[in-house]
Amino acid sequence: MQKSKLTLYIFIALILGVIAGYIYNVYVIGGINSKISTADAAIQNISTKLINLKDTTAADYKQLKAQKVAQAHISSTNNSLRDDKLEGFSILSDIFLRLIKMIVAPLVFTTLVVGVAKLGDIKTVGRIGGKTLLWFLSATLVSLVLGMLLVNFFEPGVAMHLPLPDSHLGTDIKTTGLSFRDFINHVFPRSFFEAMTNNEILQIVVFAIFFGVATASIGKQGEVVIKAMDAIAHVILKITGYVMYLAPLAVFGAITAIVAKQGLGILSTYAVFIGEFYFSLIILWLLIIMAGYFVLRNRAFKLVNRIKDAMLIAFGTSTSEAAYPKVLLELESFGCSNKIVSFVLPLGYSFNLDGSMMYMTFASVFLAQAYGVHLTIAHEITMLLILMLTSKGVAGVPRASLVVIAGTISMFNIPEAGLALLLGIDPLLDMGRSATNVLGNAMATAVVSKWEGELSTGESIIELPIY
Repeated sequence: MQKSKLTLYIFIALILGVIAGYIYNVYVIGGINSKISTADAAIQNISTKLINLKDTTAADYKQLKAQKVAQAHISSTNNSLRDDKLEGFSILSDIFLRLIKMIVAPLVFTTLVVGVAKLGDIKTVGRIGGKTLLWFLSATLVSLVLGMLLVNFFEPGVAMHLPLPDSHLGTDIKTTGLSFRDFINHVFPRSFFEAMTNNEILQIVVFAIFFGVATASIGKQGEVVIKAMDAIAHVILKITGYVMYLAPLAVFGAITAIVAKQGLGILSTYAVFIGEFYFSLIILWLLIIMAGYFVLRNRAFKLVNRIKDAMLIAFGTSTSEAAYPKVLLELESFGCSNKIVSFVLPLGYSFNLDGSMMYMTFASVFLAQAYGVHLTIAHEITMLLILMLTSKGVAGVPRASLVVIAGTISMFNIPEAGLALLLGIDPLLDMGRSATNVLGNAMATAVVSKWEGELSTGESIIELPIY
């Protein structure tokens, strides 16, 4: 009963957030948005004129430069004013997300150390890690291929018929892809404390695996450490229960801020693209559940029912990280072994982002369609393989999906300025991606538990926080 109340409160918060955001957009933000749009359009127009002027010493050139600076000032001033007007709403989600980030790093470390130590030796870690990565890589490939197939089937960008922009015009998004050196830097920590401070989950995972294996190898002395880590993990989970009281407020604040800033018009402008992407996510959900069904049978549906609150939290806050503590609790309550959950789930947050994977191929091909850039089957397969490699380990990068897309499309002569098409609706799409990531990681953890014979036949009775 208590859990269903949380689901109800979050759903109500979503609806109220849309209503409040619409009202705020019409009566408070609308005028500011008009000024920003006018200024940005003027900047683009002036930039085009500047490029066509060959003589940079001409009076017209200097006049256009001055006009561009003036319009940029107007845009910047109104952007700051809009952010100030939305501060009261965004601060609600900021508080919740900060509290979640406070919990996640120590929770991942303590639970993973306990999980690895209970596994016993490096051979067991390797065996379970192999099974986990096999599922992760398979899920990644399926997600990328599905996104590519569906975007070619729906062709949401074809109707846009956008002219190719001048090469000088771009966006502020980092356009370099994740290099091998960057990937290594995201994997191996130079300081455990720096990794904890920056919430670098993958680095924490690497240190925790070493720490857990070493703890298990020293015998009885290590048992003290395991008990201490286990106790700390339970304390953090108790804190999680307190933090979750704020989830509906956080969802309300986040949704209100998005709708107030973008307006409902953003939904109608990109309705086809948004609708087709979410339809594609539903197909991906069905595939994930179907894959889980082959291993878990009917319990796959019970698992989905258990994690619906966590998926709603991820959807409302646009981050799967916010749902991590809740998913961990639900998986153990579902019957998954603590040591498997503690090992597989943190890895999933770096290597198994199914929703984000599908979005990368979907969005990349969408931009090619919008600008009429022809991609052969060979091009698309190459793009898929590049995304499969460059997307790993970017969970800690802000706007990770857009960063990876930006680094990939430049290889196929797709205008980087096209990313501006995605900027306005990316928060709306990120909500669906985050919820999908939660589903994929929860199902992967349950499946690996089953493969290892560590999934109890009946659901465990675990005292969950009362909401």
